[in-house]
Amino acid sequence: MKLTSELPCMQVIGIRTPLIKPGDDIVEVLASSLNENEIFLQDGDVLVLAESAVATAEGRMVELSTVVPSKEAEELSEKYCVDSREMELVLCECDDIIGGVPGAALTITKGTLSPNAGIDGSNAPEGHVVLLPENAQKSAARIRAGMEEFCCCHLGVIVGDSRTQPLRLGCVGVALGTSGIVPVEDARGSKDLFGKTLHITRKAVADNLVSAAQVIMGEADECIPCVLMRGAPVKMVKGSEEMPLFTPEECMYYSNIKQK
Repeated sequence: MKLTSELPCMQVIGIRTPLIKPGDDIVEVLASSLNENEIFLQDGDVLVLAESAVATAEGRMVELSTVVPSKEAEELSEKYCVDSREMELVLCECDDIIGGVPGAALTITKGTLSPNAGIDGSNAPEGHVVLLPENAQKSAARIRAGMEEFCCCHLGVIVGDSRTQPLRLGCVGVALGTSGIVPVEDARGSKDLFGKTLHITRKAVADNLVSAAQVIMGEADECIPCVLMRGAPVKMVKGSEEMPLFTPEECMYYSNIKQK
């Protein structure tokens, strides 16, 4: 089949960088890597960044030897087979712990379901863990402002993470913060292929872009903390729109878990 310009097309380009360390200016790191690889940004490009890289640059890396676990953390660490020092951080970071399995406590953190409050020991030095960014929405806005100044064009930025889905093996992407794009598009009122009106459909645009980026980023030693999405079918905006979230009571999964 011959491809034509009439067919929707999106480019997904990984941006490899040096290892990001606490205190690094992530805008400078990205700008340098783009220049080195002769990648030139354009209006409408969307940059998807791994939350671990953003959080590390923002100083959200913690040395576990500095953490003193509480009695509650020690009890929960035995229940869920998690290091008691890491569990102390989970308690500090999360809004609620609603269950878990060996190796992970299931929490509500920053309004979403997240294992171990999003705290991750992978891609961190031995004996360290990385917390989620303090405010991923502000991080996305700050990075977008810096990158737009660098390239003199209008961009979108997404700070994303990987999460498991209920009853599904493997991780998919989830957007923690966005800037410059509409993260969830409302498709209610539009028609399907047979002319029926959609009543509840909303498109998780930002989450889907993070999932696409995850294929390129990987989860190991790829050193690709940023992925450029060119030609993504997104609605660009000048500022930042908050990620719309269900309340726990509105969520089909959470509300049924709590009923048991």
